[in-house]
Amino acid sequence: MGNVPLLLFLVFLSLSPGGNLIMGNEQKTWCVAKPSSDQATLLSNLNFACSQVDCRILQKGCPCFYPDNLMNHASIAMNLYYQSKGRNHWNCDFRASALVSLTDPSYGNCIYA
Repeated sequence: MGNVPLLLFLVFLSLSPGGNLIMGNEQKTWCVAKPSSDQATLLSNLNFACSQVDCRILQKGCPCFYPDNLMNHASIAMNLYYQSKGRNHWNCDFRASALVSLTDPSYGNCIYA
């Protein structure tokens, strides 16, 4: 039981009064598509998110266009939506096809907000 306080500290998650998912040290979180998501779900998520937020970063010639696949584009769009709505856990559900990441998924010049 001596490791319990350390373990609790390392995995401590709480809901703030506003309902935002925060870490004990207020670590930033990102929303990405679950790898098991099918293509139709990814396309639906991409279309929904981009109807709510500016997805120009996904256009050809922009930093997040490549890799040009639905998993990548949907994850970026879903994260843009999640960030714009205040990083509430319910804004990263997309009918159970998304997950909150504690690791920054940015790559190259494509910076997840």
